[in-house]
Amino acid sequence: MKVLIISGDMFEDTELLVPWYRLLEENIDVDIASIRAGTITGKHGYKVTAKKSLDEIDPSSYDLLILPGGKAPAKLRENERLLALVRHFFSENKTVAAICHGPQILVSAGVLAGRRVTCYRGMAEELKSGGADYKDQAVVVDGNLITSRVPGDLPVFMREIMKKCRKRD
Repeated sequence: MKVLIISGDMFEDTELLVPWYRLLEENIDVDIASIRAGTITGKHGYKVTAKKSLDEIDPSSYDLLILPGGKAPAKLRENERLLALVRHFFSENKTVAAICHGPQILVSAGVLAGRRVTCYRGMAEELKSGGADYKDQAVVVDGNLITSRVPGDLPVFMREIMKKCRKRD
């Protein structure tokens, strides 16, 4: 099992750190990537090293993609390489997990038509406009897609991610 977390500056700290540490706790191989390799800084000042740039990522090497929220997705969603990576995960039916503003990237990738999802409430209309069936729930699982709303949903978000990880092993 190998997991890819993609984010950038102004990520929601807990939405990146909780999944990363939880996966490491289970000895799951995790890479953090961003537009460029190097340090990215969260909204609350936590710093994380993105060891890979998006251009270095071979999506066939990964089983699961996590897209944390915060303000980072607003910038990341403009990156065509990232959108292609997301489309690869969907075309291969690999698990994609997005929380809070993370689903903005999925809207830009055009992969939400007909999918049941949740997100930060302020973005619900954007997801609906992208063809998604929005649900105001702590976590929504639709096949290979896991979505959650806010940091307070991290326990159920991670529960569903861990189920997918265990299923793959």
